[in-house]
Amino acid sequence: MSNYSSDLLRLLKERGYIHQVTDAAGLDALAAKQVVPGYIGFDATAPSLHVGSLVQIMMLRRLQQAGHKPIVVMGGGTTKVGDPSGKDESRKMLTDADIAANIAGIREVFERLLTFGDGPTDAVMVDNDEWLSELGYIELLRNVGPHFTVNRMLTFDSVRLRLEREQPLTFLEFNYMILQAYDFRELAQRYGCRLQMGGSDQWGNIVNGMELARRMDGSELFGLTTPLLTTADGAKMGKTAAGAVWLNEAQLPSYDFWQYWRNVDDRDVGRFLRLFTDLPLDEIARLEALEGAEINHAKTVLANEVTKLVRGEEAAAMAERTATETFAGGGTGEDLPSLEVGDPGMRIGAVLTALGFTASNGEAKRKLAEGAVKLDGETITDPGFLVSIAANEEAKLSLGKKKHAILRR
Repeated sequence: MSNYSSDLLRLLKERGYIHQVTDAAGLDALAAKQVVPGYIGFDATAPSLHVGSLVQIMMLRRLQQAGHKPIVVMGGGTTKVGDPSGKDESRKMLTDADIAANIAGIREVFERLLTFGDGPTDAVMVDNDEWLSELGYIELLRNVGPHFTVNRMLTFDSVRLRLEREQPLTFLEFNYMILQAYDFRELAQRYGCRLQMGGSDQWGNIVNGMELARRMDGSELFGLTTPLLTTADGAKMGKTAAGAVWLNEAQLPSYDFWQYWRNVDDRDVGRFLRLFTDLPLDEIARLEALEGAEINHAKTVLANEVTKLVRGEEAAAMAERTATETFAGGGTGEDLPSLEVGDPGMRIGAVLTALGFTASNGEAKRKLAEGAVKLDGETITDPGFLVSIAANEEAKLSLGKKKHAILRR
């Protein structure tokens, strides 16, 4: 559909979130006449989500902005199984305590971006372990198993691609799609949930859940997916040479988070402003039309707006101030990442890797050979160079023009 009558689908379309909808006309009509509870699931494999999950979190924010009810499903149960989508190997098995700690960490970001409460459009966070852990194996086989065929399960990308790459797929992981489908059916019964959203790689899982609920209960449910999110150069969103761009401060300093957005490709600025900020569309159009050096202003706006949403206004202001002091004023800035080098010191390659500036000692050697590393303004090329800081002193380490850190002892 090109023209939507509901605020929800209009907003999602204008901001660039829609890739596929199972029944666009039906969902549009439903959203135009009543509050639609919708959910996205997030497995708790780490104490923070990363930028690759931010588009899904923003989808829930848009759902609430359009007057509907977001349901955040934490995968306390499905984390124990592991989603094989896009993976070449089995997920590390976590304990119940690990999963609970990860869920507590992940909740921080949602509390900034969504309004939780008991109202009709207030967000709720639930854990699918509440119902999945109560399922008996024979009960699952008898009640849910007849609605799935192995023939069809083998055609889904999450399974087919793993097998085509000749990578092992455990029976545990093979069950993931059944459990996710059961989640949708359970949420429909418990919370009146009518919509599941997710990335394009979740299309098969979403359709499974809709069909299961229709067959077991006669429910009419809907699915909506976002496009596969990559940067303009084709890289996966949220991944850098130094690792994942985590949403939580404990996993990534706010300065580094801010810098990630400040350094995006010029071609991504407008798209990212629409997806990841609440700026009006006309203002976004003005910013993405900037050319030459002026596009850097748009990138700064992007970095500030995203950091405000995810980390808070104070974190955004401090990160921008640190960047200004570091790049324009020649200072060090109080929010730069720092590292204690200790006594008798650390090799320069180990310092670069410990800071996350390089992914390995091999990459550190290449950067040194390129003359990209400076310590207090002096170029360092020797991979055996020992960084030694006097007691209670500090030094500024730079990799290129955009990565800086403070070394202390």
